[in-house]
Amino acid sequence: MTSRERVLSAIAHKQPDCVPVDMGATPSSGISAIAYSNLLKAMGRTELPVQIYDVVQQLAQPDMSLIDQFGIDVIDIGRSFNTRPEDWHETELANGDKALYPSWFHPVRQPNGAYHCYDIDGERLLAMMPQGATFFDQSYFPYMNGYPQNYDNLDTEMGRVLWSRYVHSPWDHAADSGFWEQLRANALHLRETTDKALLIVCGCNLFEWGTFLRRMDNFLMDLLCDQDNVERVLDELLQRHLATLEKVCNAVGDIVDVIRFGDDLGMTTGPFMDTDTYKQLFKPRHKQLCDYVKSHSQMHTFIHSCGSISSLMPDMIEAGIEIFNPVQTNSLNMEPEFLKKEFGQDCTFWGGGVETVGTLNNGTLEQVKEQVLERLEIMSKGGGFVFNTVHNILPDVPPQNILAMFEAIKTFNS
Repeated sequence: MTSRERVLSAIAHKQPDCVPVDMGATPSSGISAIAYSNLLKAMGRTELPVQIYDVVQQLAQPDMSLIDQFGIDVIDIGRSFNTRPEDWHETELANGDKALYPSWFHPVRQPNGAYHCYDIDGERLLAMMPQGATFFDQSYFPYMNGYPQNYDNLDTEMGRVLWSRYVHSPWDHAADSGFWEQLRANALHLRETTDKALLIVCGCNLFEWGTFLRRMDNFLMDLLCDQDNVERVLDELLQRHLATLEKVCNAVGDIVDVIRFGDDLGMTTGPFMDTDTYKQLFKPRHKQLCDYVKSHSQMHTFIHSCGSISSLMPDMIEAGIEIFNPVQTNSLNMEPEFLKKEFGQDCTFWGGGVETVGTLNNGTLEQVKEQVLERLEIMSKGGGFVFNTVHNILPDVPPQNILAMFEAIKTFNS
């Protein structure tokens, strides 16, 4: 099987020739720039650049030579942008290693060693990364003090939120002239030059955008106490998301295999909301997003949602979600055996292959291999599984443990 056939077979719940693998195809299945830099040093590949394509989370874009070496089966079409040396400039990671930022990203270093990101007026603080930290935090919440009377300024305010202002490729080029034509041309080139499955990250967050605009504490209270305003803002967001999906489907819907949405709905102890709230506020809108994709493209629907979401999964599957990531198996009612038994015929699990916090960062080589092999045995039967860590590989993960993980995958797939 080709990589693309392998991924599509798994999504179709057909047993592929071996378990498909992801590292770096999404900003929730990737690798920290520090962990990546350490990995390159351990492998003797320091000639490769550490390109931080997602500046908010400080994630590295894995080099294609490593994608091939590790048997990665899927890539993000965003990697086809920012391919020239002048698209990058040098920076320094929190551990002192050299890395590269996109040419447009210039955070301002403070006297205390922190980095700040300001609006174009130089006054409004949009994001910050404290000294020694390894990702940027949102510091500007447009509607923190209340909902507006109208949403004439919503696009402007969304553009000030760090997840939108400092977005990863290809969306850092979305304002370029001819972007959609270039996106299609790049995707076609990837289809012609690689056998990998192709993925596009497309956001379409609903609950999360509520928290980005109102701040988490406010929006959680709104779900119970101010549902009229919640519905108003969700409808405004949905309108914009559908407009984006129309362009995405027109540009690459016949080329790309998977479209990735995002909406963190869970904590480790359970979902952020009860099932009735999800059914009322979010399920109908998730269904509209999924229905549009299925009616206008060949792409499979993938959602990233952290935490314990098993109680919401039946409704999310009914809404049209086919693939779940990161499969946070250390959360309540998210054990691999339970998930596979309850939902294994109805969806694909993209993640959960090894605990990023606990096993991968602190375990021995033997413990890493043991858990990887155990998860592969449980999750891969009958398809419906793409191997990935539980969320991104964090900065403190030793490179030897990453190599042990891939050795275990190779052993299982042999």
